Amino acid sequence: MNVLIVHAHNEPQSFNTSMLNLAVETFSGQGHDVIVSDLYAMKFNPVASAEDFHQRANSDHLVYALEQRNGYSTGTLASDILAELDKIKWADLIIFNFPIYWFSMPAIMKGWFDRVFISGYCYGGARIYDRGGLKDKKAMLAFSLGGQDHMFGPGAVHGELEALLQPIQRGVLGYVGLTVLPPFVAFHVPYISQEARQQY
Repeated sequence: MNVLIVHAHNEPQSFNTSMLNLAVETFSGQGHDVIVSDLYAMKFNPVASAEDFHQRANSDHLVYALEQRNGYSTGTLASDILAELDKIKWADLIIFNFPIYWFSMPAIMKGWFDRVFISGYCYGGARIYDRGGLKDKKAMLAFSLGGQDHMFGPGAVHGELEALLQPIQRGVLGYVGLTVLPPFVAFHVPYISQEARQQY
């Protein structure tokens, strides 16, 4: 199996990076091939802009999704987008590893989705959900957060975790056709013991 791990944490000694390293070690030890996109280490540009296109279908007015389609069909997308797209094409499983910020992902990862999940390949027209461009692949979230597990659920202070994750799991991953596996969640990470982190 080909495994792509998209990792977004700004501290190389973080718990999330330890999760990443263990995942690489475990998958590789089982004979799988693994590629990592470490977005902070790569200094990945998260800003979607006209600079993403070496050739424009409409130079007067930027409609980003339409320019993505044109850029993909003409091979004129920015090189960093094409490199990440090649990794997606190669992967059977994509794991997104990050800390939860404000009920969502870090901005650098959101920018990765904005720029790399391109219209014309990943989605577009009838190419959504079960007909999405990535329909034969699987994805999962592996994330940490500061809250405790009892803070999530019906009637809990933060509400249900599934509702928090729906914009990502349904609105992003499911939308492009990925089969979404149950997430791995590490609760209360900044405040627990080293032994508890190792158990996670």
